[in-house]
Amino acid sequence: MAELYNVGKIVNTQGIKGEVRVISRTDFPEERYKKGAKLFLDQPGKKMIELTVASHRKHKTFDLLSFENHPNINDVEKYRDGILKISSEQLKELPENEYYLHQIIGLTVEDEEGTEIGKVSEVLSPGANDVWVVQRKGEKDLLIPYIEEVVLKVDLEKKLVTIHIMEGLLD
Repeated sequence: MAELYNVGKIVNTQGIKGEVRVISRTDFPEERYKKGAKLFLDQPGKKMIELTVASHRKHKTFDLLSFENHPNINDVEKYRDGILKISSEQLKELPENEYYLHQIIGLTVEDEEGTEIGKVSEVLSPGANDVWVVQRKGEKDLLIPYIEEVVLKVDLEKKLVTIHIMEGLLD
């Protein structure tokens, strides 16, 4: 089976008409949750199932989804805490200098001299730009803003990120 990527988590049901509340982990909810989109539901200890989106709408911080052939709450209650995934074939090409989270997490980070700093452990999205959390050996994590002045090069083949250490970045 193709590799699967997490796009959201079902945290609850919504109303009685088979809608579920999803905490989304995708930058493309309009595409991932459009009517007719295929999603895989992954639940611990259960066989993975494929679901087809019947409807999608935003409500507060949640994406509300319903699935084909799941017309009421009893059909979807058992999906609570399930992780919604897409297959690698559903990933689309991104513009230059844009990456999927799974491509960035785990990359080695080095400075312009080639000195290893650490590995990217997570990506935060606090506002204007993403912040990459770099885990360092024996030191506290380094937070690097994903901006041109800091992230000079991302080489996915070598699994390497080269950064410019601006004044104050290591403080």
